[in-house]
Amino acid sequence: MRQYFRTDSIVLFQGDSVTDCSRTEKGGLGDGYPAKIAAIHQALFPNSGVTFINRAVSGNRVRDLLARYDEDFLGVAPDFLSILIGINDTWRAFDANDPCPLSRFRKEYTELLTRIKTDLPVTEIMLITPFLTHTDPAKMIWHEDLDAKINCVKELAEDFDCILFDYDSILNGLLADEIYAAPSLSADGVHPTDLGQSQLAVSYLHKLKIL
Repeated sequence: MRQYFRTDSIVLFQGDSVTDCSRTEKGGLGDGYPAKIAAIHQALFPNSGVTFINRAVSGNRVRDLLARYDEDFLGVAPDFLSILIGINDTWRAFDANDPCPLSRFRKEYTELLTRIKTDLPVTEIMLITPFLTHTDPAKMIWHEDLDAKINCVKELAEDFDCILFDYDSILNGLLADEIYAAPSLSADGVHPTDLGQSQLAVSYLHKLKIL
């Protein structure tokens, strides 16, 4: 256990509905992994003064993060930033006939990271891979598109010297070892259950060796 975040620092969570987790309806951190991380951190380090902020928005793709960059990235000016994005860049190809080719995904994500590195050079960045549990057989075809985007996130983490939190691999390992059944972690394969959000939070803290 260690206090990874500096005293009085700002930690920002960014992404889509997996991170939003009712934030836009209830305000604050929502009821997913950002709230769980904040609660655990407060219990472990009650005098750290760390501020946790969630600015994720349900339905967002990388292009949407770019659209709200000034307000929700630059305006917050975090000391630590984690980004979990990409599943909707795949999903919209299957439910709205609005695909995001890998070239566009890479270009937009590269632009986002370039802006952050330029405007917020001391901000530490964690990139979280998108993921899909094998709960809904109809969604398995998504891997044709999603897997390339997961690999792209890994490559961008290396290119931009970001922390890579490969939750897709962690999740697949948990399921392969039959530690959990897929439906217990996500009813639809995309959105984590409360247990799934807890597992994501704990894995996040393990990645930073806070737990």
